Amino acid sequence: MSLLKLPDACILRSARREDARAIRRLVIGALLDPTQLRWQQFWVIECEGKVIACAQLRTFPEAQELGSLVVAKNWRNKGLGTFLSRHLIQHANQPLYLECLGDRLANFYQQLGFVHASWQDLPRSLKRKFGTSKFVAGLLRLPLRILHYPAQGSGAM
Repeated sequence: MSLLKLPDACILRSARREDARAIRRLVIGALLDPTQLRWQQFWVIECEGKVIACAQLRTFPEAQELGSLVVAKNWRNKGLGTFLSRHLIQHANQPLYLECLGDRLANFYQQLGFVHASWQDLPRSLKRKFGTSKFVAGLLRLPLRILHYPAQGSGAM
C-alpha cells in the first residue's frame, strides 16, 4: 500500500460546528442525500482555511457506515478521497459498510479493500437504512452497490 500524504497547507481533522454549512454544500453539490448529515460524525480535510473534502462515519447497532464522501471538484484526483477513506476505515470499531451507485465508485472502494456484501448478511440496522435506497434504486433502475470492509487487518471489528 502506498503512503499517501496531504498536500502542503492541508490538514485532516474532525468536523466542528462551523463546518456544517460547508459539509452540506459539498454533499448537495455531489448530489448525495443531505437528510442525515450530522457534523459531529464527519471528518474534513481543510486547506488554507477552507473545507475541501468530507466524509462521515455513522454508527448503527452492530455496524458502521462510511458515507457522504465528497472531494471538491478542483481538488479531485489528488488522493484526498483515498486518504480520508483510509482514515475512517482505521477509526471504524464495528463491521464497516457503505452503499454507492455504479461501478466506478464500487471500483474505487474495492481498491481500498471493500468487497460486495450480500443483502442477507447485512446487520438488521443497515437493512432498514439501506432498504430505502434499494427500493428507490430498483424503481429507477440505478446500479446500487452495497460493500463491506472485511475486519481482518483493519480497524473495523
